[in-house]
Amino acid sequence: MAEGRLNIRDQDELVSHVVDDALAGRGGTVFTLNLDHLVKLRDEPRFRAAYQRASYVSADGAPVVTMAKGLGEPVDRVTGADLVLPLSRAAAASGVPIYLFGTADAVRDKAAARLMKEIPGLAIAGSESPPFGFDPEGEAARVAAERIAASGARICFVALGAPKQEYFANLAVCRVPGVMFICVGAALDFIAGETRRAPVVWQKAGFEWAWRLLQEPRRLVRRYTRSLLYFFNYRLRGADDRMLRVDRRRNGDGRQTGWFA
Repeated sequence: MAEGRLNIRDQDELVSHVVDDALAGRGGTVFTLNLDHLVKLRDEPRFRAAYQRASYVSADGAPVVTMAKGLGEPVDRVTGADLVLPLSRAAAASGVPIYLFGTADAVRDKAAARLMKEIPGLAIAGSESPPFGFDPEGEAARVAAERIAASGARICFVALGAPKQEYFANLAVCRVPGVMFICVGAALDFIAGETRRAPVVWQKAGFEWAWRLLQEPRRLVRRYTRSLLYFFNYRLRGADDRMLRVDRRRNGDGRQTGWFA
């Protein structure tokens, strides 16, 4: 079983892969694996199916980095929140248009304005927020995917939160196979300044989850309780890795899917 496979070692590698694929017209999806995702992978078949089709999966969060190292695979933490700026810079340098999909209109517009200000030459082909009650696998999602592709964008940042963003990205890449869909969670909110991200010292210490819990306890306490229970059970049962795998396979065209060769 390879539902939680990791195939990315660090941020530079992921940015390089995404831009190369975008330039070549290869579509795909990028997921960032955290404890909440591992719980969902265990409990939700549709989420597992989306992960099985993911092009690139990085370790998002100190616990997942620790788990991967326990399996003998040293990986760096690569979060969706850390991807937007460096990937946008690389896209601008390579002439690859991007698209912003998700979060609130005002937040997304502020994020776009900041990106344009900080990254000369960045082409934002379009941006939109889905309506309330958006079904990430419904007809509106299919139409949105076609609209994204028609804009000329080759990289789309999807900021819907899990599991909606993964469901949408999985559907979209099947519908329009020439776009890279990058799931980034709350990244646009951080860039817009609407949500304050944990201080760097908290991030480096592996306690960004605690910072977020302090900011939004009512929304996150259940999710983080389930995630921590998963992690403790994982350690207690001797690092059973049935849900966490590293991927040593290659794509059908011979390209390595990640650094595990």
